[in-house]
Amino acid sequence: MVIKIALIQLKISGPKEKILKNAVDLIRIAKKEKFANLVVLPESFNCPYNEADFEANAEEIPAGMTSQALSQAASDFGVHIVGGSFVELCDGKLYNTCTVWGPDGALVAKHRKVHLCDTKIPGKLEIKESKVFTRGESYTTFQVGETQVGLGVCWDMRFPEFAAAYRKLGCDLLIYPAVCDTYTGEMHWELLARARALDNQMFVAFCSPARDPHATMVAHGHSLVVDPWGQVLQTGTEFQEIIVADLTLKTLPEARSQIPVLQQKRTDLYELLVRKK
Repeated sequence: MVIKIALIQLKISGPKEKILKNAVDLIRIAKKEKFANLVVLPESFNCPYNEADFEANAEEIPAGMTSQALSQAASDFGVHIVGGSFVELCDGKLYNTCTVWGPDGALVAKHRKVHLCDTKIPGKLEIKESKVFTRGESYTTFQVGETQVGLGVCWDMRFPEFAAAYRKLGCDLLIYPAVCDTYTGEMHWELLARARALDNQMFVAFCSPARDPHATMVAHGHSLVVDPWGQVLQTGTEFQEIIVADLTLKTLPEARSQIPVLQQKRTDLYELLVRKK
């Protein structure tokens, strides 16, 4: 089986209605013209990544405008949609949440960002998501055909144990919608994607917004897909575009049999414990 994945590197500006229309138009193109069967949007895709905008754009899931637009698009075009992330309002709390919609329009998974980004790089960047968001408490997986997919959101990518836990849970593909700044993006973006893929012998996809030099958080862009050998299959520029890659699943047993590191781990010396709540 081959999964054709399309990463929509979306331009995020203007009213929410305009952003959603643009997203749906690009989902249609990804399915109808590029023949994708799995479409991915970036983190904070329905409003700019800006603390001042989060609460005003929070929505309930699945009742909110964004959920309804994604559900309708998945149904209209018959495609799996990983709906990037947006601000979820639930029981008075805000979460940075990724939703997944099946080809029938049903909500098949919901991942609340587990690791919140609290970072300070003097003169470059300061973010404190824990002031705004409540962290998620679980792993999230879903199926595309027979392939199990694991989800993370942005900062989740920096934790190798989290990715390794997904491998232990049987995932063959990890997807991370993300907004990475240009400073750390230049140093870490591709490196992290290749490391998560190579360490776990999985496919990994990072989906970023397009770069907007006027945004509060200027996104790195360069969405990419990496194979189980740690090789970059496709990568984007900083502009709005659709990045498409074929995930040839026979690559998985080839990499795992030829370099069988997962069978050679010294569990007598160390072991990963996966706790599911």
